[in-house]
Amino acid sequence: MSGHRHHGQDSSASEPGPAERYARFNRHRKRMTGAPARFQSKLPFPLDDFQLEAITALEDGDNVLVAAPTGAGKTIVADFAVFLAQEQNVKTFYTTPIKALSNQKYHDLVDRYGEDRVGLLTGDTSINSEADIVVMTTEVLRNMLYEQSSTLTALKYVILDEVHYLADRFRGPVWEEVIIHLPASTRIVGLSATVSNVEEFSDWISSVRGRTHLVVSERRPVPLEQHVLVQADRHTEPEILDLYRHDGSGRQTPKINPRLVSRLAQLDKAGQEHAQARDQGHRHRHGRGGRPERRMGERYRPSRADVVDELDFMDMLPGIYFIFSRTGCDQAVQQCIRAGLQLTTDEEARRIRHIVDSMAAGQLSKEDLKALGFAQFRFALEQGFAAHHAGVVTLFRQIVEHLFELGLLKVVFATETLALGINMPARCVVVEKLEKFDGTGHVALTPGEFTQLTGRAGRRGIDDIGHVVVVDHRDFSPKTMAALSSRRVYPLHSSFRPTFNMAVNLLNSSSYSRARDTLDHSFAQWEANRSASQLEERIETLTSGLEDYRKAAQCSRGDLIEFMRIRTALSSAQKNDRRRLKRQRFTSEKARDRAFRDLDRHIDQLREQERNHPCRQCPDLPKHLRWGNRWIRMDKELQRTREQYESKTGSVSRQFDRICRILADLHYTRPVDADDCRLTRKGQLLRRIYSEQDLSLAEILDRGILDDLEPAELAAAVSGLVYESRRGVGEQPGERAGYRAPRLVDAMEDMKRQWSQVQERCDQAGLELPPELDFGLGPTIYDWACGDSLTTILRDSDLTAGDFVRNAKRLSDVLTQIVQVEPYLGRGGHHLARTASIAADQVNRGIVAYTGVE
Repeated sequence: MSGHRHHGQDSSASEPGPAERYARFNRHRKRMTGAPARFQSKLPFPLDDFQLEAITALEDGDNVLVAAPTGAGKTIVADFAVFLAQEQNVKTFYTTPIKALSNQKYHDLVDRYGEDRVGLLTGDTSINSEADIVVMTTEVLRNMLYEQSSTLTALKYVILDEVHYLADRFRGPVWEEVIIHLPASTRIVGLSATVSNVEEFSDWISSVRGRTHLVVSERRPVPLEQHVLVQADRHTEPEILDLYRHDGSGRQTPKINPRLVSRLAQLDKAGQEHAQARDQGHRHRHGRGGRPERRMGERYRPSRADVVDELDFMDMLPGIYFIFSRTGCDQAVQQCIRAGLQLTTDEEARRIRHIVDSMAAGQLSKEDLKALGFAQFRFALEQGFAAHHAGVVTLFRQIVEHLFELGLLKVVFATETLALGINMPARCVVVEKLEKFDGTGHVALTPGEFTQLTGRAGRRGIDDIGHVVVVDHRDFSPKTMAALSSRRVYPLHSSFRPTFNMAVNLLNSSSYSRARDTLDHSFAQWEANRSASQLEERIETLTSGLEDYRKAAQCSRGDLIEFMRIRTALSSAQKNDRRRLKRQRFTSEKARDRAFRDLDRHIDQLREQERNHPCRQCPDLPKHLRWGNRWIRMDKELQRTREQYESKTGSVSRQFDRICRILADLHYTRPVDADDCRLTRKGQLLRRIYSEQDLSLAEILDRGILDDLEPAELAAAVSGLVYESRRGVGEQPGERAGYRAPRLVDAMEDMKRQWSQVQERCDQAGLELPPELDFGLGPTIYDWACGDSLTTILRDSDLTAGDFVRNAKRLSDVLTQIVQVEPYLGRGGHHLARTASIAADQVNRGIVAYTGVE
């Protein structure tokens, strides 16, 4: 019983036998009299079948994994886990991937159970940490597990919300660490989007945690209609056309709407005619000697204001308008204002102003609010629209979310980050393009991304239908949209990889062999093993095939396979080796000549062997060569497959071995016997550093590079370890602030040298390289730590307020870690820890200190 999938009723199934009927009776009785019944009695609505199945399995003591679309009601299962824990007088942890989700869930649970019974733990907030119900980010729980925190006592249920986030490259590995390391007595409740390999994921959880009940519901509570919005030109009204054809009864079919295809063809023709007219006008102006501007005709792209106006007219709001650019979101708000759109009534505008003023009151200073453009922000809200993205400060995002939940805000222009978990259902979702910029180039949306974005359309209990609208754009194709919308699921793949911090934490509580065994239980290794089993079957097939070819290629004169190997080596030397030498750089012309002479000598030897081989004289050689060439091709495939197999089996633990060799070389561990090791003082230091730059920071601290810095200098230097510019590595503090912080420049140079040494070791070991140090935030942090106002900070940098706050919070967290590792620092440790404490306070002030929980 490792996993169960909920499919609903099957009318073709045979009549159940007596045992099955009795089991059904018991399940029904339990639902009517047990905790599920008591839980349901407190709800204002009946539970769906998949919810009942999940909560019954949880009461039976199973781990539960629920995969369902956005808005289907997965969180009901999590709510039951909290309810069950309260009845059993045990603890529940509710984990989320991001702070915004943690804050939102904290408020939900406080409303239900009261402040005294609910706690919150995020990177910058600690409220009632010993409560029976604690909401936290997944990183906090991971750290608790490694520290063997007393808070884990009596922990019975852990809810992993948005567990498909496990695939995220940066934060995903933490989920696997949590699932692997939780106490055996703890049950997990995983809430996931619908992913295509959810059975495989459930099987892995079963292998690690024991019996796991999988419940999958692919039915959306509110059906979706897919549309395309087109517009002939700016003088005509937009048109909203269905993507799919509807049958005689009005039901949506899987066939693309022919009217849409026809209309797009008409607009294509009109665009080409418009381009030709412009081309002719250009030629008349310049005469025969001019070079006419020849452009392919394109369909007109509807403006954002026209799109919003049309959706309002069609009564399809409130809506979330996804634009894959922060700047684009901000511009969209201004474009709607300039177009004179007002989506709210006078009464709604007055309510919005009252709510906004009350939420902002006392949270930030008037000067900070002015620096953030609060007046313009509030005016746009009163008109009914706002932007929501990572560049917007937390307070403003919370105001937007609250107003949207109340139905007062009509359109939110958002980046894809809004699609992650935050409770903001809408009547419609607009997608501006079916492609996005991924930092290096424009890439097409995946079916998973499209599903995640559009899942918010349709409010349960309010809307009969949810609407998805894709705005016509360059290279838009109905077939592309249909492919995205019809493939509602996508595979979940592990992003797990061992880190230096993970390695020392494992070695702190277990032997080397047990630590390796733990990593072999990761989902990453599980996936690799499944892939390896397929490769193993292929190896067996190829090995058998090679033997058959060997028999068919037998020659009475000699060993034909040996002859084939000589011919293959000769061909490779003549082509590949000579080409390699031509491209290779040599220290001198003499060295180059020597290399080519050696190659020519090797080729001559192979030619001699091939010419004198006994198979060369066989009269049936052409026939033998046909089989021999087949053998050679299959042998090459076998070698490639074996290499793939070796790379898959034990791949995670091999990474761990390479990490441990570096740790031993740098004295973070010491051997106790041939097969085991213990952590040194440096190892205990590294164990408490949670950062992508964990080893670099540990080396920097151990070598005393930061010991002599003043608080503002220390903050600027450490910012280089946490900041990643969206535009590449930025300037160094010394270029602006060096005249007042010469020690800072020296410290940064030492930090870069230390980072380079770590990078070189990782490169030699074949490990993922650490991110490059980026001191571009240093001048801004230095000025902030020295007391500059938010107005000055935003005026003197190109950072958005949201980016500044987020990076400053990350910096404050690392500075706090430096304070906490004082017992494991060297001679200057006490002074450095005191400096770091002051620096953390200087950074974590004003808008940076705002948590959004108050």
